[in-house]
Amino acid sequence: MLYILRYKFELGVVSIMSKEDKNSKVETELESEAQAPETEETTETQENEVDELTQLKALVSEWEDKYLRTHADFENSKRLLAKDKAAAVAYANESFANDILSVVDSFESALATISATEGEESSEVLEKIKEGLELTYAQLTKVLEKNGIKAVECEGEFNPDVHQAIMQVDSEDKNSGEIVQVLQKGYTIKDRLLRPAMVSTAK
Repeated sequence: MLYILRYKFELGVVSIMSKEDKNSKVETELESEAQAPETEETTETQENEVDELTQLKALVSEWEDKYLRTHADFENSKRLLAKDKAAAVAYANESFANDILSVVDSFESALATISATEGEESSEVLEKIKEGLELTYAQLTKVLEKNGIKAVECEGEFNPDVHQAIMQVDSEDKNSGEIVQVLQKGYTIKDRLLRPAMVSTAK
């Protein structure tokens, strides 16, 4: 009798425990089902945030590239403007220098004429005139040099960059292509050619 009651009691406990296990399993399944949409929603949100961050980084990179290009163009323009300004200042007197060269030519012609004149009666007067012209010519040359205007060098080989050959002549003491005579001086202003020197060269 006791054995039968004990057996029934144990069956009741097992039955109750089975029901509790079933209820616990159902609750776990319900919780899993409830959490599943939340997990999916969280993953989707994270993916959207990653996409937005990637787009923002790409946009920042694009604008940074545009800024660097614009800044480089600005600096190049700035350098070109500074170069043009410096050239304008340096060569502002170029037109005046071209005009004054004809005065220099006249002085040189007058001095050459006086030097070629002979005669005892007029030699003293001519010497005084020559002395005055030489003094004025020296002053004029100094003014030109002070403003960066210098005569082109005409010794040795012909240089097509600064010389203009007018004729070719026979020469015993000059090699072929060398300058024999300067017919008109050439001049430069700083590093720019004002006019080429007109010369004759050896055949």
